[in-house]
Amino acid sequence: MNFVSTRGRDSASFNEAVIRGLAADGGLFVPERLPDLSPHLKRWRGKPYVELAADFLSFFATDVSAGALYSCLSRAYAAFPVPPAPLVQLGDGLHVLELFHGPTLAFKDFALQLLGQFYGLHIHTTGRPLNILGATSGDTGSAAIHGMLEQPGAHSFILYPEGRIAELQERQIACTGSPRVHPLAVRGSFDDAQAIVKQIFGDVAFSAAHSLTAVNSINIARILAQCIYYLDAALKLNPLESDPVEFIVPTGNFGNVLAGWMLGKMGVPGLRFCVASNANAVVAEFFRSGVYRPGTVTPSLAPSMDIQQASNFERWLWWHFNGDSVRVCEALEAIRNRGVFSADTVVSPDIRATTCDDAGIRAQIARVYREHSYVADPHTACAFAAVRPGVRSVVLATAHPAKFPDTIQEATSINPVHPSLEALKGRPVVKQVLPAEVGAVRAAIEAVQK
Repeated sequence: MNFVSTRGRDSASFNEAVIRGLAADGGLFVPERLPDLSPHLKRWRGKPYVELAADFLSFFATDVSAGALYSCLSRAYAAFPVPPAPLVQLGDGLHVLELFHGPTLAFKDFALQLLGQFYGLHIHTTGRPLNILGATSGDTGSAAIHGMLEQPGAHSFILYPEGRIAELQERQIACTGSPRVHPLAVRGSFDDAQAIVKQIFGDVAFSAAHSLTAVNSINIARILAQCIYYLDAALKLNPLESDPVEFIVPTGNFGNVLAGWMLGKMGVPGLRFCVASNANAVVAEFFRSGVYRPGTVTPSLAPSMDIQQASNFERWLWWHFNGDSVRVCEALEAIRNRGVFSADTVVSPDIRATTCDDAGIRAQIARVYREHSYVADPHTACAFAAVRPGVRSVVLATAHPAKFPDTIQEATSINPVHPSLEALKGRPVVKQVLPAEVGAVRAAIEAVQK
């Protein structure tokens, strides 16, 4: 399988796309074509998660041997329960897909535990170390760090907005005690941190000199890994076009929704999606109105969704324009120069969008607990707000509620705890606080590499 850039001037194999992360022209790698999975769905029903994942990824990771691929998957999901993504039924036609049972209690573990194994395979095969660089609005950073902790010689540089992520999220990043983990708290928003990462990867010489690779959802391996839990859930629920299932997805950087939507383009029938945003509703507004207009980030109770520049929107544009990279670049230029892009056709009939502000988040946490005795974190609460009566629905639970104890306690009087988070409370926070400037981050990377 070949992977091409959304901006049309680069291509790579699977391994190359994973290690490089960002394309040389600044675009994002996408599969040159999407396979038709429909002939395989019947035989895949009932397969264990790792075996299903190996079958699915074999269509894309064509330069990885079957044995190496299965080994990477087995190690990645060894610490997860069985099944790794349990479906919990709350009512007639209402399920929750729990994606928070990994090492850092967030859905990002599904992709980043596997990405860490791919990186480890590369290090072992080539004998060359890798340094990961990423920006996080909360959960990506800790999941990336923990995916790489066991890979010898690899350093992790994680940017996050100072003071704008939950305390326990920061502790998962900054309390590992590892000398190979470098938390970089920037004075700005997540969008500022993400822009810095993209600028650094745009300097191909600097990235190569420091063996940098990307862990954000700009890395195509992350999107493909997330397709698998949608596939697993769909095989269990058996949706049809005449009886569809709507996956309601807490949405910030648009990678999670994109993964499910891609699966629908691969011939899995009956999939519908809802973009469930918090107050930072730039993606939701696009799917409502066809207008993409990034604004200023509004801090919220769901900090991992406090994003206005959704990276994976570029991938969606590439498919929306049928692979026309010129039109993708024109849309990106319109956003960059005029601050707005307007779609000239129907946006997407299989994606709807909703918004939930902080008051709504508190109300949904309280309602879901009152009606279902289920504790939802603030991000998942945005998805519960979008459930419609009479529609078969799967709410994606993207983080463990114990990561947000203050909000949960305020809404339910319950104090959620988790042993791994409790253990962090007595550890010192070790981080560098930097201005939101490319030069400052480059200097921090260079200082470690000397």
